[in-house]
Amino acid sequence: MPDMSASVSLAMTHLVPLAKEVDENKVTPGVLGFIVFAAMALAVWVLMKSMNRHMGKVKFKEAADRDGEPAETSADSEARQG
Repeated sequence: MPDMSASVSLAMTHLVPLAKEVDENKVTPGVLGFIVFAAMALAVWVLMKSMNRHMGKVKFKEAADRDGEPAETSADSEARQG
């Protein structure tokens, strides 16, 4: 099996000058930042789809009261008493 250290050292000698060109005072998010951002975007997309599915099941019309009168809310009853 061939010795891999020669190819690794050759690759490192070519990459070191590229690394020196990078500003050492500048911080970038890199690949990990992209992966975290993509995961968060995917999670938001899945949550939005789930919310749309659940909102489609909601009935917005109030059920008719048997007496024919509209249903009284607790705020309405407190206003009448007070």
